[in-house]
Amino acid sequence: MKSKHRLLPGALLSLVLSATLWAQTATDVSHYPNPATLPGKGPTNVWNGLAKVWAQRHERWAGHAAADHGALVFLGDSITQGFEPLSNYFPGMKVVNRGIGGDTTRGILYRLDADVLDLEPEGIVLLIGTNDLGIGADPDDVLDNIKAILARIKAHNSHTPVIVCTVMPRSDGHVSRAEKIRKLNAGITQAIQGDPQCSLCDTWSLYADANGDCPASEFPDRLHPNKVGYQKWVAALQPILAQQSLTPHS
Repeated sequence: MKSKHRLLPGALLSLVLSATLWAQTATDVSHYPNPATLPGKGPTNVWNGLAKVWAQRHERWAGHAAADHGALVFLGDSITQGFEPLSNYFPGMKVVNRGIGGDTTRGILYRLDADVLDLEPEGIVLLIGTNDLGIGADPDDVLDNIKAILARIKAHNSHTPVIVCTVMPRSDGHVSRAEKIRKLNAGITQAIQGDPQCSLCDTWSLYADANGDCPASEFPDRLHPNKVGYQKWVAALQPILAQQSLTPHS
């Protein structure tokens, strides 16, 4: 997809400059940092397993980083990490998975350059935010972090298509987070409206019932999709990928 450069409004320009400044200082992201040093707003994840998963994922990626250049990058948390093998869901496409279980928008801001933008991706599929809300973040803070992620992508390359997925419903722990998820998703939708670089994939309405819960038949643990759930996500992404010319190359 090609888009014209446009003058950025003051608020977005500020996010671009802030994200760019952070990117200049972020280098080795192979190990989870002191959470206090993470960029962005809101709480950081307190899950004890995050540092181990983070290190394991980066060790795996380091072995084939060069081969991943120019791919369609799926970026997110455990929902994205579990979207494997991507090549089976998107045959004929060069796709790479940059999901880390337990990650948040602040973690994405920290590792965005090294894990994604340095690959000069053909496109990016972004799904992030559920863990932020799960640890009590304010939807407005999560939205600001997502805007900062998008601003950094724009600063790096204003022609990279970004498919922004809304936060999926979740019903784990018998806790309803529907109100906060709806608020965040409404903000995401509004933030990218009219932006030629970004496309919306509504992965909330795809699954949510009238109460804002996810079906057990597609989310057995009420948080992560199973194969049926992932196949629905693939079906929702396909027309968007086609529209952005991110379909298999002949």
